[in-house]
Amino acid sequence: MDFIDKKFEDYAQSKTTPQPESWEELERETWLKKIYPRMLSGHLQGAFLKMISEMIQPDRILEIGTFTGYSAVALAAGLNKNGLLYTLDINEEHESMARAHFKRTENENKIKMIIGNALEIIPGLIETWDLVFIDADKVNYSNYFDLVFDQLKSGGWIIADNVLWSGKVLEDDDKIDKDTAGLKAFNDKIQADSRVENLLLPFRDGLMIIRKK
Repeated sequence: MDFIDKKFEDYAQSKTTPQPESWEELERETWLKKIYPRMLSGHLQGAFLKMISEMIQPDRILEIGTFTGYSAVALAAGLNKNGLLYTLDINEEHESMARAHFKRTENENKIKMIIGNALEIIPGLIETWDLVFIDADKVNYSNYFDLVFDQLKSGGWIIADNVLWSGKVLEDDDKIDKDTAGLKAFNDKIQADSRVENLLLPFRDGLMIIRKK
């Protein structure tokens, strides 16, 4: 995930609006208590997600992959007055921390966390999505895209995280693991889909930004 010199990342962070205190507490607790804390969106990516959500002003957001809740909090900041964010995670070990920090935000009542298999849950969510954030198991990125696409409104957005996968997507196919293979297939799928416009942004670990035509 280290694509730029840390001093440039630190400089960028120093010139970005500071994160709210409750977000900083969530980031700190994640780094103290979780085995893979780098899964957290963190200050810079959180600020980006917040700003995108605020520009779109969505009524409905779907997040696939909650982890400890940082990205959900950031995305929920841009919801309309009566908006809702559904966040799905298969790992119940993250639930208590995420819910505790949701309660520390002004948007607690706009966040619905569901524990379970997203592949099974999504078909039962009868909503029209304005914004979808995919940050879950990499082998299923293409499946998640297919599941949400018909429910995504025209002009709606999908953001997929980790699409550069620490640069592994540049490796030869015979040398890659199943996660990398899933991400490469997803990136190729999006590039070939005439129903969307897309931008692979080389920010942090790579964000694929997709707009449904």
